[in-house]
Amino acid sequence: MFVLPETTTGSERRLLEAMLDRNRRAVVDTARGLSETDVRKRLVTSLTTPIGLVKHAAMAERRWFQLLVLGLDASECDGSTTPGDASFVVAESETLADVIAEFERASARSREIAAGFDLDDTWPHDVLGEVNLRFVYLLLIEDFARHAGHGDILREQLVPTPPQGK
Repeated sequence: MFVLPETTTGSERRLLEAMLDRNRRAVVDTARGLSETDVRKRLVTSLTTPIGLVKHAAMAERRWFQLLVLGLDASECDGSTTPGDASFVVAESETLADVIAEFERASARSREIAAGFDLDDTWPHDVLGEVNLRFVYLLLIEDFARHAGHGDILREQLVPTPPQGK
């Protein structure tokens, strides 16, 4: 679901944060309003489901902001930081509302963490080398936009829209 950006002017940081928040909302919006059954339907060969995309996004928030930027140990983070297929797995006991709330808590914590740093502050990444906060913002903007696109396609398969015109 495409929504025009609300913030289109301001400092680089303001624009990056607004775009990241916009893409956070986009990931959630691809699942919001679907039934508990539909959000768990596997329509592709991977573990990607609408609810799984939201769960994965929460992991990404923790991985980049809690582990990397804040420097916490994985055991100190407020949820899973394991990437890959495991990050898309949702327990049967978790509802869509639970997973959205988890993602929103992780996002709020990320905002709090990031507020204490400048865009040029850097951290060593075990694969990428040195990264700065600007890079983390850009990476998550791209990652969440891509996953929102995946979610849009899944949602379209679950809730077909009638053809327009004619």
